[in-house]
Amino acid sequence: MTLAFPNRSRNYDETRRQVRFYGYEGMHTVPFRVDVDAIVDHVPPGLNEESAYLAAFDRKRDTIESVASEAHSHSRKPEYVLTSADFR
Repeated sequence: MTLAFPNRSRNYDETRRQVRFYGYEGMHTVPFRVDVDAIVDHVPPGLNEESAYLAAFDRKRDTIESVASEAHSHSRKPEYVLTSADFR
């Protein structure tokens, strides 16, 4: 089955400094997390970090989903964590 991303929701995990999102393979939910360092270089002073990270995620969503699909195609894991190394 093909991995799809019909659910546009995402949320920021401040403790881990990651954005969580979900893919779906048929009836199965596939959880992903992406390190904020992989999607944003810095947050301008005075800008809310959560808002900045979620906005960066939204701008790069197509690339993030492509990287997530690639990671999922190589192995099946209960959860995926995407880092800067995955985007090279």
